[in-house]
Parts: sequence; C-alpha cells; structure tokens
Amino acid sequence: MTNERFEVGRQVAATPAEVFAVLTDPQGHVAIDSSGMLQWAQGEQVTQVGDTFVVHMDRESLGDLPMGRYDVTVIITRFEPDAAIEWTISGTVQPPIRHLYGYTLQPAPEGTLVTSYYDWSQIESRYRGVVNFPVIPEAGLKATLGILARTVEKHG
Repeated sequence: MTNERFEVGRQVAATPAEVFAVLTDPQGHVAIDSSGMLQWAQGEQVTQVGDTFVVHMDRESLGDLPMGRYDVTVIITRFEPDAAIEWTISGTVQPPIRHLYGYTLQPAPEGTLVTSYYDWSQIESRYRGVVNFPVIPEAGLKATLGILARTVEKHG
C-alpha cells in the first residue's frame, strides 16, 4: 500500500453473492454508508464496468467543505461478480478528481472476507493541496464494513 491508498478488512457471515448484491445496488451504497453523506440513490443494479448511477449527497455531515447538497455519478471501473467492485465519481467538481473506492470479496470458512479500499493516488494534480485527502478516513471504511456486516448477516 502507498500513502495514497488504504484498505481495511472484515470477516462477514454471509456469502460473497449476498455481499456483492448489496454492493451492486445503488440503494445498498446508501444503506451501508457510515459518513452520512449519501442521502439516496437513483439507478439500476450495476452489472458491468461502465455502468453508472446517481447518488444525492450532503457534504454537511463531514463539515469540511461548504458544498451542501449535490449529486455525483458513480462510474463502475472494475466488476468481477461476487469477487470485486470498484468505482470513481463524477459530479460538481470537474474534471473528475479520479479517486477510487472498491471492495474485494474472498470466500472464507465462516462467510466472506470483505476488503474495502480507498485510493487517491491517481487524482488530478490540480486537486492536490486543494482538497484534503483522504476524503473518507480509514475509520470511516471500517465503520461502513460494520454496517455492511449488520446488513447482510443472518441472525437468529
């Protein structure tokens, strides 16, 4: 890992297919978001690289930039069924910043090892020093994994 990428992992008691179903559903992204920025989403379940959906955002929960409410388009950049999904966003800030978010899924004896990552190594040079990276801290990814586990695990 570089100092412009981090990843966190968590064992989840669900199959890779059950986890992947949440990660390919635009509403699933909203449901598991720990930042409070994702408000609601519009679009269909993604099925391939290049698919997109819109997420209505509210930056106030981070308190870092006075952006208020805005929309972003999520663009799928990696898609491996039940194994990996990655995306970047395009939105208010143009050209796109080119930071990447993603998950990899590995079958494990008790379900799935889910690894979440955030990579800002490819951002446009014009944004370096202007936007504070990482936008989402490592603890935010860990918290989202906790919500994902709570969402997909079957109890009782």
